[in-house]
Formats: sequence, structure tokens, C-alpha cells
Amino acid sequence: MLTSPIFLEQEVSTEDGLNRSMMRKIIHVDMDCFYAAVEVRENPQLQGKPVAVGGSPQSRGVVAACNYEARKFGVHSAMPMSRAFQQCPNLITTPVHMDLYKQISGEIHQIFQDYTDQIEPLSLDEAYLDVSESSHCGGSATLIAQQIRERIFDTQRLTASAGVAPNKFLAKVASDWNKPNGQKVITPDDVQEFVKALPVKAISGVGKVTAKRMSELNIETCEDLNKMGLDKLNQYFGSFGEQLYKYSQGIDTRPVQTHWVRKSLSVEDTFAQDLPDLESCLLELAKIYAELLVRLERAQKKQRLIPKALFVKLRFDDFETTTIQMVGNKPDKHAYMRLCADAWRRGQRPVRLIGLGLQFNPPDMPEQLRLI
Repeated sequence: MLTSPIFLEQEVSTEDGLNRSMMRKIIHVDMDCFYAAVEVRENPQLQGKPVAVGGSPQSRGVVAACNYEARKFGVHSAMPMSRAFQQCPNLITTPVHMDLYKQISGEIHQIFQDYTDQIEPLSLDEAYLDVSESSHCGGSATLIAQQIRERIFDTQRLTASAGVAPNKFLAKVASDWNKPNGQKVITPDDVQEFVKALPVKAISGVGKVTAKRMSELNIETCEDLNKMGLDKLNQYFGSFGEQLYKYSQGIDTRPVQTHWVRKSLSVEDTFAQDLPDLESCLLELAKIYAELLVRLERAQKKQRLIPKALFVKLRFDDFETTTIQMVGNKPDKHAYMRLCADAWRRGQRPVRLIGLGLQFNPPDMPEQLRLI
């Protein structure tokens, strides 16, 4: 039985700072521990046990995903697998099966398309849906979200959580509210009271550095942000200040983007043994460069990509990371080698990770003519 209010489109006053975008009906669907849940589904003997997906601790692997049983021990994504085992000695690990995850994600997106063509994928395991014009379930976004979650479970035996709200910011916050296998609805009438008490750490984009600064300023909730005002938020948080001020009022006018524009592409490799010197780094760079070309060719089949810069990232054995870039309109192995040498000289230490990448111009920008 549904306990969430049915979210029907309704006229909303603009007197309290809201605009007509508050009439949108946005659903954020977020699969629960997607990679780990798939592995448990494929191997039922893992049910109820702490599971992490990722590389081996012996090869300096990291946790790509983990289930809730592992999270109870403090394990989380991006954590070195060796540390994950320290946190949870009984942790069970499985390798990443990306082709399987992509296949299942595609099947889930087919379900989304039965309700709307306004879909913005964020990753394999989450997406925004704009169902403002959908006639399914009597136009109720609440019932659509519930039905999507039920169909995902019936067809995939996987659970999903969902948030339903008038905009993307609130929908994403709501999807995390009743995890796992839950749903939360924020109606237009609920927005102002909801955001007042919303912790700032729930805002996407508020990382450790920003959160620490907010704590120093005694900012704990969105109400605190709102009271500080736009001018001070701009002063303390730069260009992020205006967005924070809008979020503090529950305002987010961003539409669901059905066409995604790639801004960059990169490939990186973490080595089982530290690379001791620059020469060994340059030898590994050749392999990474070849992989970058493969991925670039694959990406260019989907959209027009115009490079504007090349960059190299190095992570040293003490985990210090440095990035260096240069202007460039195409991949160039020798340019990457020069960048790598310059980056290495900043630390002159053994290297545990090398990354190569490209940044792209907007797709509507014409290519610069080259003189021959």
C-alpha cells in the first residue's frame, strides 16, 4: 500500500520565490548498491554477507561499489581494497563485470521509456525522468515512480529507490531519503518547510572542503544558507554561492537534459608496483595512450568531439596528486610524454597512478583552421 502523497500537477504561487518550474514532476531513480546487488543476484550464496566489487588488495585495487552489509563496517566506494579488508576482515570481493552492468542498465532504461522520453542518465545506476506530460497512472508521478520500481524488481530482482519532486535538486535528495528500496515525495506545497531543515551536507556539490567551511561559518541547514544571503554566499563560496542560495529556497530551474555533451575523456591506470622513475612512467604511458585512442574513437562515433586541451595526472607513492595540461587540438603521444616529464619533476618520487585525458570544446564551436 502506498503511503506517499500522490503528486499531481498543480498551480503554484510565485510569491514565495518559486516559479513555474515548480510545476514540473521529476523522478530521480537510483538503484540500490547496483554493482554489488547484481553480484549478489548472480550468486545467491552472497546474500546477507558483506560484498565489495573492485580490484584485488594485492594489486592496489579500490572498491568500485559495496553492499549495505559492507557499509556497516565503514567500507565505501573509492576506498583502497586493502583498507576495506582492515575495516571488514570477512569482506567478500568480486571483480567488476561491466558488460553485465551495462546490459542490465539498458534493460532498466527500457522501462523508463515506457513512461517518458525525457530521460537524463547520470550513470548506469541512476537517472532523472521528467514525467510532467506523462498520462500514465492518471498523471501521478508518485504512482509512476512506484510502478517503475515494482517493474524493475519483477524483471531484474533488484531494488531501486526513488525521489519525486518539482525539480532535480529535490528529487535527488528525496531518492536518498528512504534507502534502500524506498521512495519519498516532496510536493510543491512541501518544498519550503522541507528545505528549511535540510542539512547542507545533503546538497550535491558540497564536498569535504565546502562542508568544513560551512561548519566554520555555523551553516548546518539550508535555512542557515538562506539567512546568510546571496552576497555573503558569493563572498565565501564564489560561483557556487548563487546556486547554494537558490537551493536554500528549493529552487532549481535546470531541465532534464536528454542530450549529454561530453566535456572530457580520460584513461588512468593504478600500478601493482610503484613506478620508480620517469623512464618507467614513460614506458607505461605508451600503453595508456593506446587505450585513450580506442576510447576516443568509440566516443566520437556518438558525438562530435573537438579537443581543446591535453592533460596528464600523476599520483605519487605518498598519494600526492598533480595534474598538468596544455592546449592541443588532437591527441599527441610526444606531447603527453613532455607533460608527464614536467608533472614527474614536481614530485620526483615513485608513481602509483598515471592518467591521460582530453578536454573538449562545446560541440557548436567551429574547428580552428590550421596553417600548413
